[in-house]
Amino acid sequence: MQVAGSIDELLADATDRRPLDGPGKSGARLERVTIGGTPYVVKHLDHDADWTLRVADIPGSATVELWRRGILARLPACFNQPIVAVAHDEERPTLAALLMHDVGEWLVPATDEPIGLEQHERFLRHMATLHTTFWETEIDVVSPSTRYLELSPRMAAAEAALGSDHLVPRLVAQGWPLLEDVAPELAAVVVPLVHEPGPLVDALATTPQTFVHGNWKLDNLGTDQWGRTVLLDWELPGVGAGLSDLAWYLAINCRRLPTSKEDAVATYRGELERQGVDTGGWWDRQLGLCLIGAMVQFGWEKALGGRDDELAWWEERVLGAAPLLENG
Repeated sequence: MQVAGSIDELLADATDRRPLDGPGKSGARLERVTIGGTPYVVKHLDHDADWTLRVADIPGSATVELWRRGILARLPACFNQPIVAVAHDEERPTLAALLMHDVGEWLVPATDEPIGLEQHERFLRHMATLHTTFWETEIDVVSPSTRYLELSPRMAAAEAALGSDHLVPRLVAQGWPLLEDVAPELAAVVVPLVHEPGPLVDALATTPQTFVHGNWKLDNLGTDQWGRTVLLDWELPGVGAGLSDLAWYLAINCRRLPTSKEDAVATYRGELERQGVDTGGWWDRQLGLCLIGAMVQFGWEKALGGRDDELAWWEERVLGAAPLLENG
């Protein structure tokens, strides 16, 4: 699909341009504009300002690449895909932009309250639909290794060397050393993988693969008036284990889930099977490995919260699944 050669070209007819505050923590800048009487939101992407773009290391951005390949146009109908045009600046290749319908009214409110059960289960069913739509299809935008290294000490050190003052890299740097103090057995499994995720990636590659979004946090999600799921911020998409999206969802949204993690897993699995995916034979292996993977991504965050029931839940699952790494 067409990609505008400059942001100026993308916004040539825009009027009433105003900055827009949002919950993003990556460094992206949002702007509200009007084109032809219709309101839009522009997400400005700058590799020099956005640490997530530096991690993915995709020219323009992973989202621009998905648009260029037409992958976003192939999303199942249960999704509200708001992007209508994109630009990758030819003269300033570190810059890109996404022109989107304004879906702000439908996004999950940024509070600490649990979301509704119906919405939660819809998110899980639609997640499964995304995965079944691309089942065993390899879309190699961002690699699994890159995805598992996004929140690693390596990333935090690279950002510190650049003089970056973004909050998340600083918290990552603080959290990983704490994990060895508050949960040493958990750390013994996941910390080596934080530095070299190869054993985890190789083990997961023996299970079914699909196309994953990579960031199913509630800040990126919403439900429109037709019951479709709004899914934003395709910063780390590509081939991967479907359950890695589920494990990420359980880890990052843990305080706002209206059900147990076990019930959420069962809802997702039930939808896969309803759509014709046989989960026998590989399910337990992929689930265990992806729960390990979630702590490769979020062990630092759990450590910052201290030793509580949340950390204990993950520790029990990771220790139980650790032998799967040895049997890869």
